[in-house]
Amino acid sequence: MNRKLLSALSAAFLMLAACGENQAQVAKHPAPPAAKGSPAAKLDPSVEKTIRTKLEKAYAEQQLKVQAVYATPLAHLYEVVLSGKTVIYTDAQADYMLVGDFIDVKNRKSLTEERNAELSAVDFDSLPLDKAIKEVRGNGQLKIAVFSDPDCPYCKRLEHEFEKMTDITIYNFMMPLVSLHPDAVRKAEQIWCQPDRTAAWTTWMRKGKMPPKAADCDNPVDETTSLGEQLGFNGTPALVFPNGRTQAGFSPLPHLEKLIKDNQK
Repeated sequence: MNRKLLSALSAAFLMLAACGENQAQVAKHPAPPAAKGSPAAKLDPSVEKTIRTKLEKAYAEQQLKVQAVYATPLAHLYEVVLSGKTVIYTDAQADYMLVGDFIDVKNRKSLTEERNAELSAVDFDSLPLDKAIKEVRGNGQLKIAVFSDPDCPYCKRLEHEFEKMTDITIYNFMMPLVSLHPDAVRKAEQIWCQPDRTAAWTTWMRKGKMPPKAADCDNPVDETTSLGEQLGFNGTPALVFPNGRTQAGFSPLPHLEKLIKDNQK
């Protein structure tokens, strides 16, 4: 999955979404709002107001919204969480902006990566599993949820890896990306409306065979697509583990199996 990234800031925030092209990244458990070492409680409300007002005005055409502003361990530099769960840094007057990793040299870690992981965490138990296509393999002991597009090649590669696994329960939430795959919504709805939607899904994703046309039915495709967007998934496949971590992109076995085992509750 190619997550939506800021590719230009001189005139506008430009986003790029694609399917399965970025290296997989795993997000961590939720943590306190401020980055570690950040004196968030000392943030001057007037600074937050200035940053919010200037950025939203500057990028009004892109409908950018500032979700939160935090102090950082570096004086006069502020972490800003934008709509789309994008993290950038700016000065108190929002005259200058930095996009990239904010590195804690002493501890050899990226505070930006930690923040992105926190923002990406998902409460697995809150997912509407009844709106997913469920496949149980073996005893189904391991669990994973996937937001997937029926026309995404990396989603299909992921399905071929699942086919090699045993003792796993997979919840597939359909998230067709219309801008990339115009026919994906139709396919998703048709698969859901099949008498055996699990068989229909796996046959299409792993063998490339669509089932016979089914009568239209009530389906959750719009809801699951919206849910994926609300969770900050800008491409597919997007994996959600039971402990709240998420992964953007495809991973092959045996790495995939290890990720799933390591990120149960």
